Amino acid sequence: MSRMIFVNLPVADLRRSVAFYEAVGFTVNPQFTDETAACMVLSDEIHVMLLTHDKYRMFTSKEIADAHRTSAVLLCISCDSRAAVDDITEAALAHGSREPSPKDEYSFMYGRSFEDPDGHCWAPMWLDMGALGDRSAAEVAAEQCA
Repeated sequence: MSRMIFVNLPVADLRRSVAFYEAVGFTVNPQFTDETAACMVLSDEIHVMLLTHDKYRMFTSKEIADAHRTSAVLLCISCDSRAAVDDITEAALAHGSREPSPKDEYSFMYGRSFEDPDGHCWAPMWLDMGALGDRSAAEVAAEQCA
């Protein structure tokens, strides 16, 4: 049995967040969507639950972080190609996102990053595992940066 992951994110404006996630390629699962939450599907295994702050507070007694100021998680997603990394990042930028860090570019890996409207950071990346051979990613990166 394959496992699924449901990433739960607090959002200030549910409609704005749903529109943003649709623009970068997620789809809405209406079975788990109402006026307090939206289930955004990236793949059969990866779902993002966008929760209003009131709904999010039902699951934790901790203060909701302001992801524009602090970082609690970096959400890295694999892509099939360098072009797919660029496609999702450019779609995010076209819908009000910002790219908080420079591209990561090595012979075996290519990655970018973008923030959703609430500051949650996503990092789409492409890996060519064959380019690593029997070496670690750190070893290859160190060689290319020397």
